[in-house]
Amino acid sequence: MDTVPSETLKILRGAGLRPPRTLTIAITPACNLACGHCWVNARDTGAAGHMPEQTVRRLLEEFIALGGEAVRLTGGEPLCHPAWLRLLQFGRSLGLETVTIQTNGTLFTPETVNALGALNFPHLTLQISLDGATAATHNLVRGAGAYEKSLKGIDLLARSGLAPRISLCFTEMRHNLFDIPRLLRLADNRGIGSVVTGTLVRCGRSVLQTTLVPPDPEQYHQLLRDYDANPVFRRLYRQLGTVAALEWRTTEACRTECCTFAENPYLTAAGTLYPCVMCHADSHAVTGVLGKSLASALSEGAPLWATLRATSERRAKTCEPCGDCPGQTLCKGGCMGRAWHSCSDFLAADDRCQVRRAIYETSRR
Repeated sequence: MDTVPSETLKILRGAGLRPPRTLTIAITPACNLACGHCWVNARDTGAAGHMPEQTVRRLLEEFIALGGEAVRLTGGEPLCHPAWLRLLQFGRSLGLETVTIQTNGTLFTPETVNALGALNFPHLTLQISLDGATAATHNLVRGAGAYEKSLKGIDLLARSGLAPRISLCFTEMRHNLFDIPRLLRLADNRGIGSVVTGTLVRCGRSVLQTTLVPPDPEQYHQLLRDYDANPVFRRLYRQLGTVAALEWRTTEACRTECCTFAENPYLTAAGTLYPCVMCHADSHAVTGVLGKSLASALSEGAPLWATLRATSERRAKTCEPCGDCPGQTLCKGGCMGRAWHSCSDFLAADDRCQVRRAIYETSRR
């Protein structure tokens, strides 16, 4: 028997969990690219595995009934789903505060861009992956010709007045970290709304090769030196950018709580629900969600995710690398999901620990 939303919210709060605010749905496992760092090993599967359109609509309605505020449509490549535009229209009709589509940007056409503009949806975000300001850096990750196709899609959107809705998403790697200032200039020249970066997570396809690896601490120190020396970099960053390493150096805010599992759940196209978009641990997943209500799935997951929250609280006090770190109260071991993917251990510090520590130590000299 399906659980009603009010009961689910009571169950979540009783488990010490917050209700879901942002739901990330992979509407398809298919992708027209085969990026070297893909978490989910997405590839060209044709129509196989698309989440049925009516199922997505039902899940969105159920999410709204639970008090949900924002939705991210992802994949694979969501533009491979034949109903992606209708689903955006449906999200708009539900009154969601924000709808984000996470895309590689290569499949936009003049027709679809015109249709996006006609939506007149002020709460739409187009999160487009761009892993470099040049073809050399981007195509190393995403394949020959990918940069040119992504930039063509971005320019189509910009010419249609949608540039402010674009958020460029850049994965920090050893071969491309130096490209961040140029990427900010590229975005500024096109009127793009924001540039957000994040360190490569060694999971999925990235563990199978050695070309794409995270930057080393010295590269981050060089990025910080470039920021200090370059007034144009500083201006564009303050206008457009969010780069974790730069934020770590300036923040003085202590984390007042640990991970808030269930607040940002992630649902795969096959119907597996994880407690967080960063935590794809099968041991803490709810399966078969396409055949049950979202409320029931969340109620089923609550006991599992409550154990993760307890682990998070314990980890913040016992994580060994934190003991003598000047940033101990700032990150508390970092992201548990990243720790799981990189170390298969929820109690470990995440894979950015050495970089963060180096930045904290330097900024306090």
